[in-house]
Amino acid sequence: MPSLKTVKLVAYEVLQFACLCVPIFVVLERFASLMRFVRSDDTTAYWLVVAVSIAYVTTVTLFAWVPVKFFILKSRGFFTDITTWRPVTLTYVLLSTLPCFAILLASSKVQVDTKIFYDVFSELPVSLVLFALICVDIVERIRPYHLKGQADGLESDFDLPGPVLTHLEQVSSVSAQLQQANGGENGSALSPEVRCVSVSGRWRGVDGYSATRSSSTAYLYSRSHFGSHRIFWARDPRHELFMDTFMFWLDTVEMVRVGGIREVFYSGWIFPVYILAFISTVRVVVTPHSPLLASLGVLSQDLPFLVVRICLIGVFGFVTPLLYVMKNLLVCLTFVYFLLMTKLKVFSRESMF
Repeated sequence: MPSLKTVKLVAYEVLQFACLCVPIFVVLERFASLMRFVRSDDTTAYWLVVAVSIAYVTTVTLFAWVPVKFFILKSRGFFTDITTWRPVTLTYVLLSTLPCFAILLASSKVQVDTKIFYDVFSELPVSLVLFALICVDIVERIRPYHLKGQADGLESDFDLPGPVLTHLEQVSSVSAQLQQANGGENGSALSPEVRCVSVSGRWRGVDGYSATRSSSTAYLYSRSHFGSHRIFWARDPRHELFMDTFMFWLDTVEMVRVGGIREVFYSGWIFPVYILAFISTVRVVVTPHSPLLASLGVLSQDLPFLVVRICLIGVFGFVTPLLYVMKNLLVCLTFVYFLLMTKLKVFSRESMF
């Protein structure tokens, strides 16, 4: 009977392998249908493309995907030292995402050259290619977590039975202040009477006695939440992982969606759209908490996307919402200001703002 750890490992590997193969098979099958339609229902072209897809998947599986996976599983000690990039996601982007985008560009070029407009592949780039990439990213992020019980290192802010002390400030009693004021005659200063504050809100003096006092300026409390509404205050990093991953890819998804619009797909603008979209997918190679991710996101996504979106709006109208244009613009401006300009002497003075 295999252990649950082995079952989880097999499930992860099968899911990633399916995400590697299925997009290539589906995209190439649609391309084969396009070639058959362009060549006046020539089945030879159709089956030739299908055979190429099978040969490609078999080749990359045997000579690239399986060796990389085997090396990673057998050399975990080596890969634990890698903290800034992920070899599996790099292999996936090069073997699956890049060929799919290249086939989509070839489909557009074939239809424009033959002037036979058959298919714009409207749903495949977003609903299949990018979704498979998101699944691979999620699997790589969720590997360190257990799927049963609470996540390791999960700290709940709502498990304490009473008020939680979030700010601590030492306050002297009135008698201690009077004694300290009168102590100037002999040059000695008395220490404050109150030494610490307990979590329950009681002030404890040096004599061991407790006195209940309140101070609205020195302390900030947050109370626990129990009962049937406690689930609304709960947090779990595994659930947040899914949300963060989809939010991470929303900008790229919107850019690829614009490429599925008929006017854009049959124009020369489809090439910068898909090329820049692929460049933005390279961010998945970097680990989620790497310091390199901020600058890489600006250089490989926000700045190029800003330029292309402004050009697309100028040529085709509002094919993309202005929300994404403002997002790219604000990210670029804040990156330049907070990380570059604030280091200058002119902007480092605290008296300005």
